[in-house]
Amino acid sequence: MANALPQDARFDFIIVGGGTAGCILAEALTRSGRMKVLLCEAGGEARSPWIRIPAGFYKLLVNKRYNWGFWSTEEAATNHRRIAIPRGKGLGGSTLINGMIYVRGQPQDYDLWQQRGATGWDWQGVLPYFKAIERWDNPDPDGLRGHDGPLPINEVIEQNDIGRAFIAAAEAQGQVFNPDYNGKSQEGVGWYQVNQAGGERYSADRAWLAPARKRPNLTVLTGARVTRLLLEGKQATGVALTHKGQNHQVRAGEVILAAGSIQTPQLLELAGIGDPARLAAAGIQPVHALPGVGENYLDHFCTRMNWRVSQPVTLNELTRGPRLVGEVLKYALKRRGVLTYGTGLTHGFLRSRADLDRPDVQFFFMHASYANAAERKLDKFPGMTLGVTQLRPQSRGSIHAVSPDLDVQPAIVPNFLDHEEDRRAMVDGMKLARNIIAQAPMDAFRVAEMSPGPVCEADADWLEFARANGQTIYHAAGTCRMGTDPMAVVDPELRVHGISGLRVIDASVMPEMVSGNTQAAVMMLAAKGADLVLERNLLAR
Repeated sequence: MANALPQDARFDFIIVGGGTAGCILAEALTRSGRMKVLLCEAGGEARSPWIRIPAGFYKLLVNKRYNWGFWSTEEAATNHRRIAIPRGKGLGGSTLINGMIYVRGQPQDYDLWQQRGATGWDWQGVLPYFKAIERWDNPDPDGLRGHDGPLPINEVIEQNDIGRAFIAAAEAQGQVFNPDYNGKSQEGVGWYQVNQAGGERYSADRAWLAPARKRPNLTVLTGARVTRLLLEGKQATGVALTHKGQNHQVRAGEVILAAGSIQTPQLLELAGIGDPARLAAAGIQPVHALPGVGENYLDHFCTRMNWRVSQPVTLNELTRGPRLVGEVLKYALKRRGVLTYGTGLTHGFLRSRADLDRPDVQFFFMHASYANAAERKLDKFPGMTLGVTQLRPQSRGSIHAVSPDLDVQPAIVPNFLDHEEDRRAMVDGMKLARNIIAQAPMDAFRVAEMSPGPVCEADADWLEFARANGQTIYHAAGTCRMGTDPMAVVDPELRVHGISGLRVIDASVMPEMVSGNTQAAVMMLAAKGADLVLERNLLAR
């Protein structure tokens, strides 16, 4: 069923949010045919022709139909800049507009989750779900990859000479080549893996939801804005929503919030669930004290260093004029060429200093350079960029409602670079990036460093460059974290503490940041979360 709400309908489950987690939950919970599920998505159908074209994210990132368009507050640590916090809008969520990079993270990430109180979420507890997600057809000598899942994972299809030169430069600097950073070890350099097949993006909508929509026990509502959680005492009984200009109240045995790390805490707080003093200050009547709601905001902060290139082989010139026409034809006929690129060509998962026991920085090498990185406007001459991010930031921010009005954006306070370890890792990571690009294999391409430039030498200079130019890379997480301590919002079964019939299953439950892009971890969370929901439901019957 699609976009019609049956009269007096009651569901077993209402899923709030049709993004990455929502699509996976909808498929899993309806698979048996016994459960009646409503999926509510405030955005629309994924109809833009740019969605399946990987390079289309350049267009969609600034498209208000597919991006909620959130912004951070101004903070002194980032020179009082408002930083864009894009979040996907529409069925498929951020998998419609992201760079498609697929990274599981490091096993230690999930072992730390368990140590933080997320029992059952250690590496051995989550590995089967990663394998179940994946359709990986490349070599798998360690037997750690999945081969029959709904999501095709492949290396970037276009592997070019400048990318090979970067890999060789990193090896010359002392790093190792890693053919599969999602295998037994993440450390090293190589080609990025992306959720693509045949040169096309595979979103969560395409991989999971589209097949499930044929099922009569699934109702999908687009343009359905959930405005309020319905509570009877400490029991969630359904949601209030607007759809096609009408207000509705819909009941369910269980409500699952999958609205993401920004809107999930906002919906909880608007329902009166959160820190009572903060709620009262925002004009919201407190209903249930849960002080961790909206706290523990995590994200990856990234700087982009760039160099002028001597040869006309970069996206800067391949995406202009007659050469662009040729690339469009190549894509139309063969699904090859520059339109298959996302946000990363070659990767580095490296240690910023020798005494660390595992990688703490991630590199994104791309044969493109931006006159304006936030707006994705390319330079008019050949260039290349090396993005540098810290894998596990220690700084913690917050996301909180500031008004009872759902349409008022919550206050997003990242606290980027607040922790000394974050500042050190970013500075050392950028120094390492410069060292790699300086190696002999890059001589055939490198002309000169443009940003930050050779005048940047002292640690204070590097840090100021990060403060003045760094951006998020759109990995918001942690704002309804899982655990058993007083600041945890959900328990290890993802049930909201103190409110029955209500769960959170999205990136907001992460206790700690994972080492890399977060979409794979969110997919795993949803797949494992669905199993927890079904197991508990079967036990209750």
